[in-house]
Amino acid sequence: MTSTPPLPARARIVTELRALIALVLPIIAAQLAHTLLGFVDTAMAGRVSAEALAAVALGNSFWIPTLLFLTGVMMIVTSKVAAANGAGRISETGALVRQGAWLGLMIGCGCMLFLNLMRPVLGWMEVDPLLIPVTLNYLLAISLGFPAVGVMLALRGLSDGLSRTKPAMLIGFIGLLINVPANYVLVYGKFGFPAMGAVGCGVATAIVMWAMLGCLLVHLKRASFYQPCGLFERFDWPKARTQGELIGLGFPIGIALFAETSMFAVIALLIGSLGAIVVAAHQVTLNFTSLAFMVPFSLGLAITVRVGHNLGRGGARDAMLTTKVGLVLALLFAAIAAIIMFTLANQIPLIYTQDPQVLALASSLFVLAALYQFSDAVQVACAGALRGFQDTRLPMLLTMVAYWLIGLPTGYLLGLTDWLGPARGPAGFWLGLIVGLSSAALFLGLRLRNVSRKPIHQRGLHH
Repeated sequence: MTSTPPLPARARIVTELRALIALVLPIIAAQLAHTLLGFVDTAMAGRVSAEALAAVALGNSFWIPTLLFLTGVMMIVTSKVAAANGAGRISETGALVRQGAWLGLMIGCGCMLFLNLMRPVLGWMEVDPLLIPVTLNYLLAISLGFPAVGVMLALRGLSDGLSRTKPAMLIGFIGLLINVPANYVLVYGKFGFPAMGAVGCGVATAIVMWAMLGCLLVHLKRASFYQPCGLFERFDWPKARTQGELIGLGFPIGIALFAETSMFAVIALLIGSLGAIVVAAHQVTLNFTSLAFMVPFSLGLAITVRVGHNLGRGGARDAMLTTKVGLVLALLFAAIAAIIMFTLANQIPLIYTQDPQVLALASSLFVLAALYQFSDAVQVACAGALRGFQDTRLPMLLTMVAYWLIGLPTGYLLGLTDWLGPARGPAGFWLGLIVGLSSAALFLGLRLRNVSRKPIHQRGLHH
């Protein structure tokens, strides 16, 4: 029996590069579709009234970080499916995903409950009392879709983990096609439905969440590619051991993502006292950079799949090649994004506003935003690789330290105090973000180097 000779180094790099790009492009498109859901809500609510727009904006600051937490927890399903597939144990993935669906359902219900307990928080934030009922009703409506999202993310973990990322992209755009007319009918009260305003946005989004789950179920049931997984061959109740393993590995990912997004929310609250011009300039910069972040975030997901797949095959060397190629891709995009933000710092804010004061301040912030693209890309790529290695607990602690004990305090000291020189306002917080993200990149890079040197049997991938 002859063995296949290993590919030359250059050919291996090209093969891995193609595999990563093929995975990441549909993921980026899916993330874009999800982002456009929020854009449609905001645009349609803004045409109702300023109060409706404010309620949607407030609600988004709660449910989007919560959704990212849920997404992070369920990423472990993708990692485990990829590892099982790489090891040639595709028949085991069905049982794994059934347990993942139970976990997604339970956490989705927990998120639904969490979103309906925000009244005290809105009071603490000193939100206009007239906005509180509308915001709470918007959150109530949108929370009804979270159980569906939890199950959908588990099912998506099967498809993505098997390197089939196009279904999530297509279903994301189907959701967008449903969301636009649903918003139109429910927000403005068409075809005999009452005009629900901001609450209609929440109802429409919840409908989309359930519709996307239904579409994914139909796809997985009908596509012959997934038949060897045995997803629908039997019914399983939750199993304590598997649930405990998924929770133990998945929760740290969710908490790390929540910590990062909530840090941005806290910064927005802290600069709120500096006036409307400062807040507006910060939001303009943050909104554009959040759109740019979709690319490295999607690349991190693709790296997770490829690293998990290669480790499942016992290919630690190939897993590290994936990581290195992924890091180069992330840095390449960071360079492109940084050049765009630096050279167009005066033009990009014009997309959002014509106010000369906001334009001037936002332009200066975009120069700082350009700088943090590099550290952000590195930390996201390293986090994706560590998920593929199913190493989640220590990375969670490292990111918490980087964001909350280094980045946020540094931003506060630079932005609002004169301890480190004259207070720099929002620029100080963006400098703090650079420090925090650079710390995360350093910590996760060192952890990745350590984990990659361990024998496979020490990584928990032999189960």
